[in-house]
Amino acid sequence: MSSLVLELKQGESMILNGAVIRFKTRARLELNNHARFLFGKQVMRAEDATSLTRQVYFALQQSYIGGEEEGRAALCQAREMIGTSLAAQEEGSRENWVALLELSTAATALEALKLARRMIRAEETHAGTAEPR
Repeated sequence: MSSLVLELKQGESMILNGAVIRFKTRARLELNNHARFLFGKQVMRAEDATSLTRQVYFALQQSYIGGEEEGRAALCQAREMIGTSLAAQEEGSRENWVALLELSTAATALEALKLARRMIRAEETHAGTAEPR
């Protein structure tokens, strides 16, 4: 059996199978079976979803780590927001949104999250702001 070892800093958060865990001290975890998790800067709080791309990321995050019913609803919400954004994009700037829509499925939600995070970084670099939380 393979395992994954994660090292988390004091104050970091982790979402593991829907449960939010905040680390009071530095910790080293070993996951020995399949689990859906996000940690550190991958975790977005609802109040940080301040742009359309961030709102999509947050909905995808909820679909990835939420329960079955919550996950389905969040995935529908994310796909709806992506569709709205696609309709408003100019032809040359649609590529990432099209790819994001294609990845926005229950089976590929983690890949969709990765792409959305890259899109957030690109937006913020273009706007001249700091790294997203």
